[in-house]
Amino acid sequence: MDNLSRVTIKAWAEADRPREKLLERGRRALSDAELLAILIGSGSRNESAVELCRRILHDQGNDLHALSRLSVAELCRYKGIGEAKAISIISALELGRRRKDRKAEERPILNSSKQVYDHFEHVYRDLSYEEFWVLYLGGGCKFIAKQLIGKGGNDFTPVDIKQVLRFALEHRATGIVLTHNHPSGTLKPSAADRQLTKKLAEAATLLDLSINDHVIFTDAGYYSFRDNGLL
Repeated sequence: MDNLSRVTIKAWAEADRPREKLLERGRRALSDAELLAILIGSGSRNESAVELCRRILHDQGNDLHALSRLSVAELCRYKGIGEAKAISIISALELGRRRKDRKAEERPILNSSKQVYDHFEHVYRDLSYEEFWVLYLGGGCKFIAKQLIGKGGNDFTPVDIKQVLRFALEHRATGIVLTHNHPSGTLKPSAADRQLTKKLAEAATLLDLSINDHVIFTDAGYYSFRDNGLL
């Protein structure tokens, strides 16, 4: 084995350490052994975590499927692998297996106020106080994520504009749908609703984001800013 693999990870050049390498160059730049080394954190007195993981993989023909069939007891036969490390390896491989087996969750397309209402009405049903949720959309108005931004009393919910936009950037959204409920049942937007929507639309434009709609929910129906020409 090369000399680099015989010294501890802390003594390596920073660019060669698995964690730093992942941060600097991305997850795909790491070998299977380096990814496993991040999981176990450390090796033994005589070999680094990467060297230990290379040896374990070598014994399994460098086959992750074969590795995933090892038990905790079998992994613990390697010096430097205790029960906790073995469980970490098995858990990570099982997550990978489940991800592969599970079909991608269907993402609804929310390109109209009616679709937004039908998709999210259950969240607001029978609430006696206001909540403000934001729906984040990707290309083709496909739903990506939702985020509760604030809760209020009967007629007001505090909303942090920076938080709304920060979540949009984190989710890599291209479109935003604002939603909140009126426990009173009125479908008319308040002056505060109009002002908030205008501020968010202006702020979103600066980040090349779009406020697709602002939908007010009640138990009897909904009001769309887009449908009524306010966006």
